[in-house]
Amino acid sequence: MHFFSKKKAIIAPPSYGWFGDYDSWESACQETTGYDRDNILQKTRAALAQVRDGEAVYERDSVLFDKKQYPFPLIASLLYVAAQHNNRLHVLDFGGAFGSTYFQVTDFMKPLDALTWHIVEQSRYVEIGKHEFENQQLGFFYTIADSMEKVRPHVILLSSVVQYLPNPHEFLASLSSLNVDYILFDRTAFIKSGPDRLTVQKVPPSIYEASYPSWFFNEEMFFHHFSDYYVMADFMSYVEGESDLQIDGKLAGYDKGFLLCRKYEK
Repeated sequence: MHFFSKKKAIIAPPSYGWFGDYDSWESACQETTGYDRDNILQKTRAALAQVRDGEAVYERDSVLFDKKQYPFPLIASLLYVAAQHNNRLHVLDFGGAFGSTYFQVTDFMKPLDALTWHIVEQSRYVEIGKHEFENQQLGFFYTIADSMEKVRPHVILLSSVVQYLPNPHEFLASLSSLNVDYILFDRTAFIKSGPDRLTVQKVPPSIYEASYPSWFFNEEMFFHHFSDYYVMADFMSYVEGESDLQIDGKLAGYDKGFLLCRKYEK
């Protein structure tokens, strides 16, 4: 009698995506190249320049596409905010690169009577943005305070940015204290269960060579900072594949968005 054992197929772990469960930002940084590398800036700059000049229709995360993908929940939220302010819209886009979201949604903003779009970014992005991308609607600022000193925003937009901050909860608390009427989160990473989890994200080289720390937030703890707001709308990421995110090759999180509206006493 012969006995045959079935060998289980060995599945190689993914090379790119999210990995680990780190106890500090510093320990995660030791295994990453960082988000402020020049190759990220230069590739994003070149891609947005093509969109600005009409040579490409759409950019996301420095990658060019031949067909624009519209984030309709985000567009609907922005137009709703504008409708509450006499068809005028002042956006403060925190971490908006050289205007990725601005160029993506601007077609739908044309009927507005007035639009200002302020981007608050890293200093090198601001310096380049002011010289190469700024226009009558689009402006670049080093800090939130600088932007708000010029125009008080109707809405603060944060798209795929909070999870890359070293102290996100401190930032969220300060954000809530600004008392802006609306706060709009998009493509923000949450953990399916358990506390906040700090991972390392390894980016596919087809996008650019980079790795950096990346948070997955506990949704309940995230909203502890916004007791003066209510969730007017929530929505999943419009980007294919971001509704189900894997950590260490296992389903663990998702990207989600929210429109928060400030509460007022009646």
